[in-house]
Amino acid sequence: MSMSIDRRRFLQATSAVVVGAMAYHSSRAAAESAGELRVALNGGDYAKACTEAFVKPFEAETGVKVTSVADEVSFTQLELMVTSGNLALDVIPTNPITAILASQKGFLEEIDYSIYKKSELDAILDFVKQPHSVGTIVYAYCMFYNTNKFPSGQARPASWSEFWDVTKYPGVRTLVSGQYGVEGPWEEALLADGVSPDRIYPMDVDRVFKSLDKIKPHIRKWFTSGSEIQQMMHDNIVDVGQTYDGRATLLSDQGDPIEINRNQAKLSWDCWAIPKGAPNASNAQKFIEFITRADRLAAFSQLIPYGPANQNAFKFLPDALAKKFATHPDYVKSSVATDPKWYAEVGSDGVSNAERLTRRWNEWVLQ
Repeated sequence: MSMSIDRRRFLQATSAVVVGAMAYHSSRAAAESAGELRVALNGGDYAKACTEAFVKPFEAETGVKVTSVADEVSFTQLELMVTSGNLALDVIPTNPITAILASQKGFLEEIDYSIYKKSELDAILDFVKQPHSVGTIVYAYCMFYNTNKFPSGQARPASWSEFWDVTKYPGVRTLVSGQYGVEGPWEEALLADGVSPDRIYPMDVDRVFKSLDKIKPHIRKWFTSGSEIQQMMHDNIVDVGQTYDGRATLLSDQGDPIEINRNQAKLSWDCWAIPKGAPNASNAQKFIEFITRADRLAAFSQLIPYGPANQNAFKFLPDALAKKFATHPDYVKSSVATDPKWYAEVGSDGVSNAERLTRRWNEWVLQ
């Protein structure tokens, strides 16, 4: 959403955390401290929001002293922590694909859902509840219109099949680049070709690219980052396209002629996990349960505009704000959640589906 696509790259390794340089080290066999917790919070405004909505209230409720690091943790850094036994962190933010890969390698603890209140657990969106990670916020790739080109009352493409119909709905178009594998316009291409949302996975890659062949001549730019698409929308370079919902919402709130279409939005999420053998694993379980509660996610969403994964959070949000989030009940039912398990799946050739898409894209886009 408001963050760059770079932060969500597959197995990203841009974090400045140097695990071995942190002051706290502990072996997996170390005794757990009842009053401590070490947490990474990503960075910037996201980390500040985590501190206010999650960390401080958790400390007040539990008496646990939380030491937080405003940075990210890559797959490589997680692997180093676990395999070396120097568990410098108890809780880490991650993305669902990295979490699946890490769980397959045995790098993560299982989430203890038994400690969650049933009313809270039932309200958390099913797709963010994974065996080794839990999602807290959800963002969307969705369609946008420039209202100067498509004013209210004029016919607009309402689905991806209509977006592909350049004759009926003419206009300058943009879609996200497929160079990162995970975040390409794959689901949109299949929806445009008539595939129903419940049959997208396992993905027919040949069909994806046959569909993309049809729209390719009409794409002005395959954008590669959130900042890039935001600038394109702001400068009125494109009339209709794909964007992060947060970027479009920000521009709309600032008065730019941008409107979002939530139909067939593609949902992804950020999640939290516990490194295998974390010395404060019990406190880590309690912390993750705490931050998935409705009131905590509502507080977080009022500090930084991300959709809460707990549907009960909307009981604590004013309607005007709630309608800006991808997880609003009115939007979820017409959206498509990505399947991280499929992207992480490795074929007999040792190549994951995400990597396979990247390779295919790099060949196709140059043709």
